[in-house]
Amino acid sequence: MFRGVSAVAYKNVDINEWYFKGHFPGNPIMPGVLITESLAQTGAVAILSVEENKGKNALFGGIDKMKFKKMVVPGDRLKLEVKIIKQKGPIGIGEAIATVNDKVVARGELTFAVV
Repeated sequence: MFRGVSAVAYKNVDINEWYFKGHFPGNPIMPGVLITESLAQTGAVAILSVEENKGKNALFGGIDKMKFKKMVVPGDRLKLEVKIIKQKGPIGIGEAIATVNDKVVARGELTFAVV
């Protein structure tokens, strides 16, 4: 059972990131899909930290209710938090929240499958 498990990660957003060359020239903004992926990786760390899941993989199964509230730009320190709120067998749903300076920049629910 991995319900209630959580993880917190941080990402220092640097102007030298490859994606800033095209997203967007003269106005660098971290793509929402990369914020979502960062949250998914944080959720995978939470799920795989449970003893029964050692040696397994956590697959990203879905995104629901994801909303982007503010832009993430170079120099920001992105805080990524995922708490597993539901579970049925090997499937879990995590509440995912990304913040910068305690302000929500993205939030939603992510589905994981442990295999």
